[in-house]
Amino acid sequence: MSQYDIDTKRKAAKSEVVEIEMDKYLQTLKQYWGYDAFRPLQPEIIQSIGDGRDTLGLMPTGGGKSITFQVPALTIDGVCIVVTPLIALMKDQVMGLRRRGISAAAVYTGMSFDQMNVAMDNCIYGACKFLYLSPERLATDFFKEKLCYMKVGLLVVDEAHCISQWGYDFRLSYLNIAEIREHIPNVPVLALTATATPDVANDIMTRLRFRQPNLFTKSFARPNIAYIVRKTGDKEQQMIHILNSVGGSGIVYVRNRKRTREFAEFLVANNINADYFHAGLSAEEKDRRQQSWTEGRTRVIVCTNAFGMGIDKSDVRIVIHMDAPDSLEAYFQEAGRAGRDGKKSYAVFLWNDDDPPKLRRNVTNSFPPIDEIKKIYNSFCNCNEIGVGYGEGFSTTFDIGKFCTIFHYSLTAVHYAFDLLDNAGYLDYEKEKDLPSRLMFLIGRDRLYAIERSYPQLDATIKATLRL
Repeated sequence: MSQYDIDTKRKAAKSEVVEIEMDKYLQTLKQYWGYDAFRPLQPEIIQSIGDGRDTLGLMPTGGGKSITFQVPALTIDGVCIVVTPLIALMKDQVMGLRRRGISAAAVYTGMSFDQMNVAMDNCIYGACKFLYLSPERLATDFFKEKLCYMKVGLLVVDEAHCISQWGYDFRLSYLNIAEIREHIPNVPVLALTATATPDVANDIMTRLRFRQPNLFTKSFARPNIAYIVRKTGDKEQQMIHILNSVGGSGIVYVRNRKRTREFAEFLVANNINADYFHAGLSAEEKDRRQQSWTEGRTRVIVCTNAFGMGIDKSDVRIVIHMDAPDSLEAYFQEAGRAGRDGKKSYAVFLWNDDDPPKLRRNVTNSFPPIDEIKKIYNSFCNCNEIGVGYGEGFSTTFDIGKFCTIFHYSLTAVHYAFDLLDNAGYLDYEKEKDLPSRLMFLIGRDRLYAIERSYPQLDATIKATLRL
């Protein structure tokens, strides 16, 4: 038999194996989701994961990213760990999987220790197939200890552009993911994002320690969405006109929290069912408003960019931007929340002559001079009596308004200075008001003293906690 014949038989055998595996994935898709076929690019990514290869998938918003890991994970032995910064996405996808009879759990800030412990143990003992958690959780000793006993089949990194310093939304906590790979060296990683330039894509694969480059990308054209830039001297009346002209659910994006409430009240006054959403609301209030909009009881949500990522609502017909977003990538991400069901939808950017100077001011405000950042940081340390070379592990509730009043700083300058210090790793700037940490001793004094005597290594920790 010639070498040509041998090679031909090998190719045929390999093709047959691939077809058998794809049949398995199609059966899983049909069983749990009821679909008969995959969307474009989904089969290629799924097959790559099935072959055990590190994979980066660039897919537009609404392109079906979750299917690319949920389907193969159900055919792979072990738990699928999904890293995402979005608590809303965690909750949505966990509930969606459970409705389909698939075991899933999420670990996020606000859960009790017992709740987190049960979720982790369910993954260890095989009672849970999907575990969603934030990148910050990966760095905790609690998670690393549990990971040692967990059989992991797949690691998924959602919003993967956050790991790249060239990306528009870099987050330092994402660098924890590469360290976790050392504990699960043979587990393939699937990185997913809707927006990445070639430089960002290469940086993602490098930082996630891909064994070899492996990129799948889909056209970002969304032919069902009409992108419109409309110049107008009266944005409010144009917003009313557009929402009265286009039926269905909608999103209105603005740049600051105060305007979300003002515009929502304006819409209600004009007989349009609307509510507002921003990061300053309590967790309960955010959940209530998001659910009301998702279920169609609220037609229009007026929001900052804190809303939208991970929200799986397919019938959004209109997305309106009242202000220019930070970047083209951010705009595409936000506008892409329209028409995820493939039906005709509209993304409208309302523009006037005041916007260019506003954009220039936003750029200036977003990057305060380094001397000003140092000055703000020193004021913060002085305010909290933190000496040079000290402060590691220090935590405090930060009243930014009071701080600005005392030291005569611009609130905007302080906000962005702390954002930059956070991204650079100098401190952890938590902007959510509703996520405080609390600690309570549930045992009596005598029992506590007994623990201190039995475990001397805990003595310093217990005493420091009591003093606080």
